[in-house]
Amino acid sequence: MSFKFEKLIIWKKAMDFGEDINNIIKEFPKHEMYNLSSQILRASDSVALNISEGSIEQSDAEFNRFLGYSVHSLAEVVTCLYKAKRRDYISVAVFDKLYKESFDLMNMTIAFKSRLK
Repeated sequence: MSFKFEKLIIWKKAMDFGEDINNIIKEFPKHEMYNLSSQILRASDSVALNISEGSIEQSDAEFNRFLGYSVHSLAEVVTCLYKAKRRDYISVAVFDKLYKESFDLMNMTIAFKSRLK
């Protein structure tokens, strides 16, 4: 027995991505705890949360809408990553890795969305 979303590769990747973000914010300065740290964590967690929420008892059009929210959350994460890099909270290598993960996950989600139409 499992939920529909648990079988989705995009959900699994989004779950891993959220954990990657959670690991990097542990190194952010304490004064960012309620600012950038919180924002990037909520946005990254929102990617998987919207995939799961949209998959349950929703029409394809409704699921498509929730997948769109996931893509929007990824854009928010990328902007937070830029902020973190500019403030020297993460290295260029960490930024590049997470940027690529974001980009790949976005493309996978958009491709999945297009199959629902």
